[in-house]
Amino acid sequence: MKGIRGKSVKSIVFDIAEGYVTVNPLFLKPLDTETIKELYHEIRMVQNEIRGGQFPHGDVKAIRQRNMKLQRLHTAAMIIKNYMRTTRRIFI
Repeated sequence: MKGIRGKSVKSIVFDIAEGYVTVNPLFLKPLDTETIKELYHEIRMVQNEIRGGQFPHGDVKAIRQRNMKLQRLHTAAMIIKNYMRTTRRIFI
């Protein structure tokens, strides 16, 4: 399993969800197409995992943290899609 910057793709996705790593074209440029596809699919899996978890009813702070993670992952997925489209790489 190939990693990004010495870390596994799954750990990078959790770092993106926590806000430690930002996805932008400069981050994606040195990566090959297969690694970007793997990153995208892992992002979608983690999004589903977060959505499928127990919803924190009544805990405003936990709800906000959950929504921020989902927002960061969604933004990263959209940036990856647009990057792949603009560089004319085959995607999905």
